[in-house]
Amino acid sequence: MKLRSLLIVFTLLFALCARASSTAATPQLGLQTWTCRNMNFEQVVAFATKHGITQLQFIAAQLNPSAPAEENLRKKAVLEKAGLHVYTFGVNATTLDKATNRKLFEFAKLMGIKLIIVEPKDFAQWDNLEQLVKEYDIKLAIHNHGKGSVYGDPATVKKILAARDARIGVCLDVGWVTAAGFDAAAIFRDYGDRVFDIHFKDKKTSVVDGKSVAVDTELGQGDSNYAGLFAEIKKSKWSGVLAIETDSKAFAEDPNRLVAEGKNYFAKNLGTAATQ
Repeated sequence: MKLRSLLIVFTLLFALCARASSTAATPQLGLQTWTCRNMNFEQVVAFATKHGITQLQFIAAQLNPSAPAEENLRKKAVLEKAGLHVYTFGVNATTLDKATNRKLFEFAKLMGIKLIIVEPKDFAQWDNLEQLVKEYDIKLAIHNHGKGSVYGDPATVKKILAARDARIGVCLDVGWVTAAGFDAAAIFRDYGDRVFDIHFKDKKTSVVDGKSVAVDTELGQGDSNYAGLFAEIKKSKWSGVLAIETDSKAFAEDPNRLVAEGKNYFAKNLGTAATQ
């Protein structure tokens, strides 16, 4: 009888551990509120609630690191009541002044955020940013824009990662890295465990008047190698957030369809973790 009981206990423990492991390795769907840049904070809360997306990445127009602590704590309470979580914010401007950069880390600490999205224009800023990462034990993720931007070439990003604390990683903007001429799946793989966040967008590039122009599309309708990226995410058991984002003014005027279709696209390809 005792042996049977022990077997039952071990079976239950094994099942619980397997379930916990599976949950931990599940990517989540989020929303970069640049998509909702025509909305105020309260409207974003209502929009996210409507679409069942709980992981939010805020821009300063709706949740400002420089606002009084009382105001930000009020907003934090509103988010918590709505079952929403601000997991990061940005893309944030940074400077050579460590005291100014410290405000971002103080805001993150106040809000319980463990990741900050940045795109420093001057490489000299990395010295004081790295010091703050170590002091606060809060991660930084480098965001990339398109070809010709500071971090448009992944080789530039990899040089920084190689020289800096392991808590400095990447916010991989899939649309922009694709528009710059790179394969998002290969870049994700090359960055290894330093991909902390993903901007979930798609772009189609065409030549207009001799110039390369990247235009936002619905997810899965552009040039991005999402089939390959999803395969790499599954293979690596990456468990970060893919935050739906668009640079399109037209989509931003009414992002409901874009976000609803993006949620379905995520669920179809990466499981049913869309509301986690």
